[in-house]
Amino acid sequence: MTDLLFSADEFRRRARQQSGNPVDEAWREHGDFLLNPDTIPYLETLKLKDAAVLVPVIDDGDEARVIFTQRTVRLRKHSGQVAFPGGAIDPEDDTPERAALREAEEEIGLDRRFVETVGRLPHYMAMSGFRITPILAVVQPGYDLIPNPDEVAAVFDVPLSFLMNPGNHGLGQATWQGAERHFYSMPYGERNIWGITAGIVRMLYERLYA
Repeated sequence: MTDLLFSADEFRRRARQQSGNPVDEAWREHGDFLLNPDTIPYLETLKLKDAAVLVPVIDDGDEARVIFTQRTVRLRKHSGQVAFPGGAIDPEDDTPERAALREAEEEIGLDRRFVETVGRLPHYMAMSGFRITPILAVVQPGYDLIPNPDEVAAVFDVPLSFLMNPGNHGLGQATWQGAERHFYSMPYGERNIWGITAGIVRMLYERLYA
């Protein structure tokens, strides 16, 4: 890991030239789905609702950082969990990029004028019923964040170098619908990045930095 660069410029370059099969085909080959291959046939039978999340990488010199939210405990799905800004793609959203940018503005007040989208990851098929498109983005300094208290309890950031170090990718397990499921867990200070969000981070590592 010591010879890798973790600037936003390097992230942008890797996002545009990422390795692996095309993003529209590659979701089965990454992260959580390698840990739980028996979920793939089930997921392929579901009618999933389209959603998008923004993976916002702050341009901060040699050490880029990634913005996360802590969801409020009042939300119906994934309450209290660490998440990327995002949500369902609405009919007026003509692309997943527009949906992710809109959601980031609504959830944390991130003005899209400071955001440059630089790529996508493969879909994340969530057992909770969503087909999530992760939108990779570089965020320029000068923005202000204003969390929406109805959705976001806190906003924090984590060094990209920490997230892209596989030594920080722990494993956990839980029972879901009567079966044992495995997931990634990435504790950082008082926060625990796990579940869908950690699965997307792992996919980011596998596509861009592995």
